[in-house]
Amino acid sequence: MPRTTKVDCPGCPPLRALTFDVLGLVKVIQAQGKDSEIPKVVERWGEPDYSKSVLAASLVDRKFDPLLAVARKNGLIEVLNPLNGNLHVAISDNTDTSPPKDDAIIGMHLFAKDELALASRRCTLLSCTKKGNASMRSIDFSSSSSEDISTNIVKTWKVCGSGDVLCSKVDGSETHALFGGKGVEVNTWNLEQCTKIWTAKAPKKNSLGIFTPTCFTSVTFLSKDDHRKFAAGTSSHQVRLYDISAQKRPVISFDFRETPIKALAEDVDGNTIFVGNATGDLASFDIRNGKLLGCFLGKCSGSIRSIARHPEFPIIASCGLDSYVRFWDIKTRQLLSAVFLKQHLNGVVFDSHFVGEDTTHSAVDSIQQDIEISQTFSEEEHTPQKRKKASKEDGEGKKRKGASKENKKCKKKSHGETESKQR
Repeated sequence: MPRTTKVDCPGCPPLRALTFDVLGLVKVIQAQGKDSEIPKVVERWGEPDYSKSVLAASLVDRKFDPLLAVARKNGLIEVLNPLNGNLHVAISDNTDTSPPKDDAIIGMHLFAKDELALASRRCTLLSCTKKGNASMRSIDFSSSSSEDISTNIVKTWKVCGSGDVLCSKVDGSETHALFGGKGVEVNTWNLEQCTKIWTAKAPKKNSLGIFTPTCFTSVTFLSKDDHRKFAAGTSSHQVRLYDISAQKRPVISFDFRETPIKALAEDVDGNTIFVGNATGDLASFDIRNGKLLGCFLGKCSGSIRSIARHPEFPIIASCGLDSYVRFWDIKTRQLLSAVFLKQHLNGVVFDSHFVGEDTTHSAVDSIQQDIEISQTFSEEEHTPQKRKKASKEDGEGKKRKGASKENKKCKKKSHGETESKQR
């Protein structure tokens, strides 16, 4: 059984996550949403084989007929059912001319379509290799037999002339894509026309006149509706904000610790990004000004390779080379739970349409109640307490008390004077 780490927390909401490791295994982690429940491994798909290591994965997260695409080290691309792990189709990346070891797939995206097109049982897949060979293909798996499955390569193009592509990302509208890497400046492509529309400028020489080329390790768009703004992480522990409508050099650039940036993820607000580096540090930044919002509490002992943000709940998941998948609360930046999965992990994705046994979402309600209570307490502590103004009645009462005391003193004095006269 996998080891789990529990912390004091109201509990995880009902969630379902899929993880991918270096032995080619796909593991399903679920939490039913009960109070103080730890996510557990409920399924494992595949057999351990290092030649089938998962290099990239893409999930079409929809309620009906979801799809999962997995790119493996041996050059195979598999399209699975993310609900039960059944294999729809397995194809070979036959566009490259070099062996898979020299030109492995580094990025992949499975295009989502409307529900009316699901009856055709087709999907469109975009893949890019390390040498910059990008291809978009249409896969038809409507037939039950694997022999009748047709794969048509629609478009192919070259992303770069030299260098190695290390990261790629497709925007929310699925019309533009980002590519970047070692010796490859980050560039934007129009997927409908397969044309390059923007390329970043190379950095300037330093004070000694030495030119150091940038190595991009991860990229992400800031918003699903805007393809013009995106963030990029480099091997020189730098995070850069680009705006293709403004200029070709970074608009904002800031450093994070002293190790390469390995993973980036955007928040739903479009202003916050989550950054993970090679030493296991995880933090959130306001990308508008580069301000550090805070680091997530709980040290990871290995490089972070993937960060996923839940579409509904304020939770992110991170995984990496320490073989743990961790779930964090975005607002408090506290560790909710961690599950040990034995192998080095390469990626994690959320299934947002999962509904646990606890349909009332008591765990979510308790988390929200705790957040509201903490906010009210903090507001009460920070608000200065005003002195109450004395009312007129209180002033008159004090005057009456003072007058009665003076009358008593006068009576005592007069009584003492009469006694002395009598004597």
